[in-house]
Amino acid sequence: MEVVLPHHPLEEYAALVRPVVDRLHVGVRLASRPAVQELYAPLGLVPGLEMNLVYALLARPVPEAVVAERMVYLPFDAAEQEARGLVERAEGCWRFTPAGRGLAEAVAGALGAAAERLWSWRPNPGLAGLGAVEAALPLVARLVEAGRVSGGPVFAAFAPSWEPAGTPGPGALVARLEALRHHRADAHRAAWRGAGLTAAGIEAMAPGVERDAIEAETNRRDAPVYEALDARERLVLLAALGALGDGLDPARG
Repeated sequence: MEVVLPHHPLEEYAALVRPVVDRLHVGVRLASRPAVQELYAPLGLVPGLEMNLVYALLARPVPEAVVAERMVYLPFDAAEQEARGLVERAEGCWRFTPAGRGLAEAVAGALGAAAERLWSWRPNPGLAGLGAVEAALPLVARLVEAGRVSGGPVFAAFAPSWEPAGTPGPGALVARLEALRHHRADAHRAAWRGAGLTAAGIEAMAPGVERDAIEAETNRRDAPVYEALDARERLVLLAALGALGDGLDPARG
């Protein structure tokens, strides 16, 4: 007998906010790429494992099993990553080496600087600019705190978010949104595993009824975190994040 799980009233909101958060993530990563590449160039390296866990590893050691979860969709050779000299395993966890931590802090600075450039640009005085950052910051902070109850293992590695004293608002929002993205990512892994799929299976799945069912289950699992905000606050959050620029240009490919 098929078990039909109850719907969550905020499933639709979870589905709506997801691409807004992802758009900002992609925009900041692309805008920061030249600066990040300059940081890696003297080492003769390109970004690796540490870029996928930069805020988590800056905050705390991350269990090996959690790192494997984060990297489930990507090629990952633990020995190769250690040989680069930026991350290492100790007592069942991954952590930065001293060189890796210094680089990661600079990378986080580059991400924050890119976000500030994108989000402060106001070609029209009617645009929100950094005011939208200030509106979103406390709301996302509450979501990250609430997610400590509903989130999965990768989210737990990113929360509380890494925000050293004096972190500017854009940098803090980047870190908090990174944690929030992983609340949904944990929900998505649980959804496709619950359907008996593998990482390769979900990536190969074509659009259709089965894929829609996985996304619906992801939304159901992700939705509880948004209970931390009331209806007006959820609207303010969606509007604030939607008002932030991303710098994305289809002409760049």
